[in-house]
Amino acid sequence: MAKTNVDEYLDNETRNIYNTKTDNKILDIKYGLTEDIIREISKEKEEPAWILDIRLKALDYFYKLEDPDWGPDISYLDINKIATYVKSIDKEKRTWNEVPDDIKNVFDKLGIPESEKEALAGSGAQFDSSIVYHNLTEDLKKQGVIYTSFDEAIKEYPELVKEYFTKAVPIMDHKYIALHYALFSGGSFVYIPKDTELDRPLQSYFRLNAKGAGQFEHTLIIVDEGAKLQFIEGCSAPGYNELNLHAGCVELFVKKNAFLRFSTIENWSKNMLNLNTKKCFVEENGKIEWIMGSFGSKVSMLYPLSVLNGANAKCEFTNISFAGAGQNLDTGLKIIHNAPHTTSVVNSKSISKDGGICTFRSNTLVKPSAKKSSSRHNRM
Repeated sequence: MAKTNVDEYLDNETRNIYNTKTDNKILDIKYGLTEDIIREISKEKEEPAWILDIRLKALDYFYKLEDPDWGPDISYLDINKIATYVKSIDKEKRTWNEVPDDIKNVFDKLGIPESEKEALAGSGAQFDSSIVYHNLTEDLKKQGVIYTSFDEAIKEYPELVKEYFTKAVPIMDHKYIALHYALFSGGSFVYIPKDTELDRPLQSYFRLNAKGAGQFEHTLIIVDEGAKLQFIEGCSAPGYNELNLHAGCVELFVKKNAFLRFSTIENWSKNMLNLNTKKCFVEENGKIEWIMGSFGSKVSMLYPLSVLNGANAKCEFTNISFAGAGQNLDTGLKIIHNAPHTTSVVNSKSISKDGGICTFRSNTLVKPSAKKSSSRHNRM
């Protein structure tokens, strides 16, 4: 079907917003992946020795592990041609007025500051490898809620980070999670105390601006017993004629009687390889809701995993993917039922247009220990 004038107008208007670029001053940029680069990044971030150890082990795994032998072809990715670390700002800010004007203007056009004022309990923004802004309402700080950048959490809450970091997603899980752990920078850290319910969401927005660069943010969320959280993750990048890479990681922990709704809209440009990894552990009577929208990137490989470890744990997964010309979106999910009376519901819709490819892969494993459990998959 030929595009109408309205279709073309909407495509251009939407892409023009996401194509906003800035020639902001880059404070530091590194290309490729070597032990020297890893040590330099860790030194610049003033990280403890145990974090550097993780990075170096991950570097070793990256070069030992093979590319996946299934799914879209990504053999053309040359990590030595990717800017693996791009520092755009010295220190994250607590007010939007402190953010440099050229960077702030990008987020203004994306509507991030306005959405924070109108509907959010807190928000964070990452630009390339740097968190430029993070803020949480004062009333939630008083309740013990933690919402900060992952880099700051390593320094401010080292024991809490050490308890959970790499525990949902191990370093050797696959080649590109090893790459992530070698290079991770930025991301968000969230802790919701017991029996604390947030009536408004938290939101983190990840913007990859630099041409030919990679982004490797790490998000770690802990929702303690009886607590409730809605978390929104947004991702975008302007279009270039060079390959960009996104290899982020999300680790989620939903405790007994807790609830987490994790929503993601990924609208990367069509020169992006999106190799993202997300996993969630759910305890007794806990519930994870995934709401996923995959609309951008040249290639996406994304399969969130939910592990239902406690009796009556629940997972609900809702996904829509849209692939246009030149896109190959290979998405899906994995669910493991480890405990009795666990339930999972999957709702998925894929749309392909103008030669775009959408592939949906799902794998649900019900262990012998998961007696009287159920799983339902609905293709909308």
